[in-house]
Amino acid sequence: MKKTLRILLIEDDQDDVDLLKEAFEDNNVPYTMDVIKDGGLVADFMDKCVSFPDIIILDFNLPRVHGRELLKRFKVAPHFKDIPLIILTTSSAKEDMEYALREGADRFLIKPSTVQGLNSVISIIQEIA
Repeated sequence: MKKTLRILLIEDDQDDVDLLKEAFEDNNVPYTMDVIKDGGLVADFMDKCVSFPDIIILDFNLPRVHGRELLKRFKVAPHFKDIPLIILTTSSAKEDMEYALREGADRFLIKPSTVQGLNSVISIIQEIA
């Protein structure tokens, strides 16, 4: 039996949240997911967290606190710094990719617009987690 993957998804677009959940289910990946839709709520989650995720999926474009800042916070926090972190964003800017990888993200992925692209993202997540 496959291990249940504990995911922390930081994403403000409900359609993207739903698509990612659907992709996990379509690929028969057992998972639990905590979703935070506002960058300003991440610090509180980090302070109160007792059951840590296997992987963090982070969008860059978030309300109140940008994903760049959150990436830096995760990578210096004792209980979070070693958790694999994937940036999943609409940005294709070279500066964003270079920044993410330099600051400790394990992968930088541009949000796919197809089911096949989402399946590829799920494969990468499973590989890293």
